[in-house]
Amino acid sequence: MRTINIFLTDPIAGDLPDFDNGDIRYVFARLYPDGPRRLVEGPVCAFVDWVMDDLSGLEMCRRLRTDPRMEDAHITIVLEEDDAEDKRRALRAGADDYIVGPIDRTAVLDRVMALQVGGAQPRVTERLELGQLLVDLAALQARWNGQALDLRPNEFRLLHFLAQNPNRVLSRADLIAALGKQEPPIDERTVDVWIGRLRRALRKVGAGERVRTVRSLGYVFDSYE
Repeated sequence: MRTINIFLTDPIAGDLPDFDNGDIRYVFARLYPDGPRRLVEGPVCAFVDWVMDDLSGLEMCRRLRTDPRMEDAHITIVLEEDDAEDKRRALRAGADDYIVGPIDRTAVLDRVMALQVGGAQPRVTERLELGQLLVDLAALQARWNGQALDLRPNEFRLLHFLAQNPNRVLSRADLIAALGKQEPPIDERTVDVWIGRLRRALRKVGAGERVRTVRSLGYVFDSYE
């Protein structure tokens, strides 16, 4: 099933259930000032509020365009009122579109599904490169310095998320949430099993000890390049 990620800066994102339509699943998640906190795999649509607590929607839009995970997202600015100058400023900041709020699940789904119907597919970065690491989403394969890593699906997705967040400590709970494994709930120690398999695969291709344990906190993917 194809997945389309819908990220919203509005806190309602955490309460919105996912939606299946044919062979497409629309997955909702909260978008934070430091970017998404879940795995980004597949096309992305982001809805950014004009006014937020920590920064402006314009600044958020600019940040997204410099974030490798989100730079190709279809960004919609959620305006507080139908103001022509605000629309121009939003587009200059990197937004693709705008909508006047408040918004709800139906309005968001209508807008995203209209992109599909109209043939304007949200863009997606198919290849993630980090130093000698290449994660090829189209081929569902990861390579280190040209050598393929032998990974199961969970370890492949785990590596993808770690590579999207290099040099950042992630807890077991973060990793479970990022991979969408909360329902049904799994034991946090399952993450240790995934990490162990991933480490062995990385060592096998000469990547060394890239996944580091931070005692009592979690794991971090060290990027030296």
